[in-house]
Amino acid sequence: MRHLSFCTRSLPLLLTAGLTAATLAVSSQAFAYGAGDFFTRVGVAKIAPKSDNGSLANGALSVDVQDETNFAFTLGYRFHDKVGVELLAALPFEHDIHLNGDNIASTKHLPPTLTLQYYPLGGTQSRVQPYVGAGINYTHFSDEELAIGDLDLDDSWGAAAQLGIDLLIDDNWALNAAAWYIDIDTDASVNGASAGTVEIDPLVVMAGLSYRF
Repeated sequence: MRHLSFCTRSLPLLLTAGLTAATLAVSSQAFAYGAGDFFTRVGVAKIAPKSDNGSLANGALSVDVQDETNFAFTLGYRFHDKVGVELLAALPFEHDIHLNGDNIASTKHLPPTLTLQYYPLGGTQSRVQPYVGAGINYTHFSDEELAIGDLDLDDSWGAAAQLGIDLLIDDNWALNAAAWYIDIDTDASVNGASAGTVEIDPLVVMAGLSYRF
């Protein structure tokens, strides 16, 4: 009888422990970051061009492209536990352009950037998921303005490199921080005549949230 009483009292505890273990196992499996995940990352991005952006008109005009901050987002897919692709997109960024220190020009641009990514901890249950990427950027310039004439900036193709990290909150949400270096060089024309090359080559830093489907 004592043995039966002990078993009767222990059974709920064993069931509870079993259910807890099963719940943790399911949660851990769902938490595994890897193949088949679609995801989006949403946040605020700052584009900071390098300090020396070249010169125009045979060196007569030094160019300084100013920083800009705006909303940005990405879309991505993991086709392997450790490998995926991601496309960076954004609302148009508008940059003031200083020529010889004077703010007399501006432009808007869209910088879609596609990267192939490597996740060293992909497929594991780690809540910290760093990644690196490399790929290609296409930058489209529009609405160029120049106080002393007509400015035109050619669209640009260039390489891109990326570093990022996800800090997982639950099965779907994560905090995200990422940075891209993008090679953006554009040929400039003033009043229809070739004026030189503007080397923007920005560092793009983004912070926000990640959501995986």
